[in-house]
Amino acid sequence: MRVRVLAFASAADALGARAVEIELPAGSRASDLGELLASEHPALGELWPRLALAIDGSLAGPEAAIPDGAEVALLPPVSGGGRPRARLVDGPIEIARVAEEVAGGGRGALVLFVGRVRDSTGGRPVTGLTYDAYRPMAEAALERIAADLEGGAAGLEVAIVHRLGEVGVGEASVAIAVASPHRGAAYEASRTALERLKTEVPIWKCERFADGEARWREAEPLRSPVRA
Repeated sequence: MRVRVLAFASAADALGARAVEIELPAGSRASDLGELLASEHPALGELWPRLALAIDGSLAGPEAAIPDGAEVALLPPVSGGGRPRARLVDGPIEIARVAEEVAGGGRGALVLFVGRVRDSTGGRPVTGLTYDAYRPMAEAALERIAADLEGGAAGLEVAIVHRLGEVGVGEASVAIAVASPHRGAAYEASRTALERLKTEVPIWKCERFADGEARWREAEPLRSPVRA
């Protein structure tokens, strides 16, 4: 199969090009691509552990399958060298890890919000939820929300993680961690992050009821952060 590899910044220097076409065996995963590129470009092999990969616009781990005709982007750390403030995950959220990402000696207040799946809605038993998203746009929107909040208060750090796919009753669907030198800013940022997530981020929720019915919850149109 044939895939297109895009490289940016130091990854492009190591690859010797901004874009190349590569032949891979059918069923190859991201790790297979890494091994191939490292064998042909040793400088890229040294950089590989620091890279993030996106397959067709979605961040992907080393075991992610690469489909035929895919576009794979090699993403070095951004100039700030920091962590991604927000992300989507396809499995259980590591709650403690989310909190640890924002903790620090100078931030005495840490507010952690965890949204969990209820066992009923409007008196009807629920077996679980399914979340869908337009991934590239959703990740960018979550990152923008976190960046806006961090820019609005000195010393404040934000992490937002939202789960996609099927989520069972009692499991976490979203975690928002905010740490700040003072509790007031942390409380306010946590609340604002959740409210903006619900109106600005293209993530959709389907309720799965015990009687077999499934229903997408769509209440309000998505709101642009620059629109009143």
